Amino acid sequence: MTNAQRIKMALAYKNMSEAQLARELDSTPSAFNQRMKTDKFTSEELERIATILNAEYKASFVFPDGTQIG
Repeated sequence: MTNAQRIKMALAYKNMSEAQLARELDSTPSAFNQRMKTDKFTSEELERIATILNAEYKASFVFPDGTQIG
């Protein structure tokens, strides 16, 4: 599973759009969409995404209720 797929699943779980996440990351939705297409994220970026989603990143997204994606 790619990081982009994990992010999409985590967004669906949190009922958040890519555009909302982009704005939280201080990015534009179009720039974030391009990053999703190339699937190039650093560990630091993935950790920041997890923080925004109120999750823990351990090469997967781990939610407070125990749900893991990735």
